[in-house]
Amino acid sequence: MINFLKSLYRDAKNITRKDPAARNVLEVILLYPGFHILVYHKVAHFLYKKKLYFLARLISQTGRFFTGVEIHPGAKIGKRLFIDHGMGIVIGETSKIGDDCTIYHQATLGGTGKDLIKRHPTLGNNVMVGCGSKILGPINIGDNVKIGAGAIVLKDVEENSTVIGVYKK
Repeated sequence: MINFLKSLYRDAKNITRKDPAARNVLEVILLYPGFHILVYHKVAHFLYKKKLYFLARLISQTGRFFTGVEIHPGAKIGKRLFIDHGMGIVIGETSKIGDDCTIYHQATLGGTGKDLIKRHPTLGNNVMVGCGSKILGPINIGDNVKIGAGAIVLKDVEENSTVIGVYKK
């Protein structure tokens, strides 16, 4: 329980550091839906790993109702994720997100409908996903990548790159 609370506090501090509109950690904890969905997800993911799938989905859907952010309980999220203006974000079941990533509103880490096991993207560390962007399929996004607003990404992206527009095979 102590590790859980420490992890949440680190997340709140990270949001305070990255968001110039955030005045302090308490404001983030009380008022930021991007922080609230991380709380819901950590609980739902714990239940998912215990194979309590229905309860995990119930928690994640409750989080979606209150925040507008849909994170499947099976998604693996690294440390210090910053979800800014989270409304409309979708993160699929087999998505993996590295440490220190930022995701803006209306972004999707989704599937294409063609794959059966690993269906969703893997983001490296320090990845920025711009608003309205769609990253689809079991692709890998390298460390320190920036995905521009409205981009559609359908193939792997090398580390230290910037992607805009439609990026496909």
